[in-house]
Amino acid sequence: MSKKSPDNFLDHIPVVSEEHSWDADEAGKVTIHMVHRGFYAWIAQKFFHRPRVSHIDLDEMGSFIFQRIDGQRTVGQIAELVKAEFDQKAEPLYDRLVKYMQILRNNGFIRFVGKERG
Repeated sequence: MSKKSPDNFLDHIPVVSEEHSWDADEAGKVTIHMVHRGFYAWIAQKFFHRPRVSHIDLDEMGSFIFQRIDGQRTVGQIAELVKAEFDQKAEPLYDRLVKYMQILRNNGFIRFVGKERG
């Protein structure tokens, strides 16, 4: 029986999803535009006056990370860039970065090339 080597999250390559558009202002702050689609979204828009598009503003570090997701860099490489830019403000770096990537993926803002991560 062969054992599989453990899957290292830092080796995954994130890619920004094409489902949502985004832009950055002059200061580099990213806003993700999330269009609400589907039957339940239509009900919420029609009867509860929910917006068709939500605008999610990322903070300084989140914007920095999001703009470094290029489909080439691994999560580990992005971690090194974050460390160089934010130093001690980024600590605990790996815990925060992994959780942030999971949140982005769970909301459909990113995906991982060639792998799906639980």
